[in-house]
Amino acid sequence: MANGWAGDGAVQEQIDATVVDGIRRARSRLPHGGGLTHCAECGEPIPRERRLALPGVRLCIACQTCADQERAAQSGYNRRASKDSQLR
Repeated sequence: MANGWAGDGAVQEQIDATVVDGIRRARSRLPHGGGLTHCAECGEPIPRERRLALPGVRLCIACQTCADQERAAQSGYNRRASKDSQLR
């Protein structure tokens, strides 16, 4: 089936590329490398259970929560596909 300039399967290729990009972005935010015993931001001890659950963790729960909230506020990703958010 002809779709103008797009080749067969172009839509699926675009969907696949978007999914792969999302996975790559999520993996880049996961902790990696050696973890810390004390938070890199505030210096508070990181509980042993947290360090075991998240190898490579560098922030305590409070600082990680703040970092996640800042990241969410700065995110331009349109999760709801609303027209208002697309116009910003």
